[in-house]
Amino acid sequence: MRDYDAIVLAGGAGRRMGMVDKLTLEVGGHSLLDRVLGAVSAAGRVVAVGPPRPSVTTRPVVWCREDPPGAGPRAALEAALPLTSAPVVLVVAGDLPAIASAIPVLLDRVAEQGTQVSVLVDPDGQVNYVAAAWQRDQLESALGRPGRTLRELFAGKDVCLIDDTHGWGADCDTPEDLERARRREKGLRPEAQH
Repeated sequence: MRDYDAIVLAGGAGRRMGMVDKLTLEVGGHSLLDRVLGAVSAAGRVVAVGPPRPSVTTRPVVWCREDPPGAGPRAALEAALPLTSAPVVLVVAGDLPAIASAIPVLLDRVAEQGTQVSVLVDPDGQVNYVAAAWQRDQLESALGRPGRTLRELFAGKDVCLIDDTHGWGADCDTPEDLERARRREKGLRPEAQH
């Protein structure tokens, strides 16, 4: 397997989910967090940024917090990156229940084809900045530049956009998103909803 570490963004207040800890909600019998941690189980090291949570996965996880807590995903990456050492770093949000299938594709573009960063793009053209693989030195240099958003990290980089026609990077921000993910897991078409 490719030599990579994973950073799982596991913070957020869950405002659009009714202020519940959305990463504890289940899809397919497993919490969102456990699904993502399972998806990155081949990583050399897994660093999760957010309040530590119990997990049923047997994979060791290093927990850390951004400074200050709640400062956002860029601050989370700044806190987590020094805890990694592999030449490739996978960055994924903890609420992407279908991300497992995207990981080999993301890693291949960076580890084997030499792209600086690969990232999923949905059919509407929205770049999913929390579903990306980076050459570690490129992420480090991007974080060294001034800025506040994840999008700014990609400026000036050799970026491989991966069409996400399968919904690999679909997140669960709202109850509707969660229901959609559950239906997808069961193989039900959205139009079959009652």
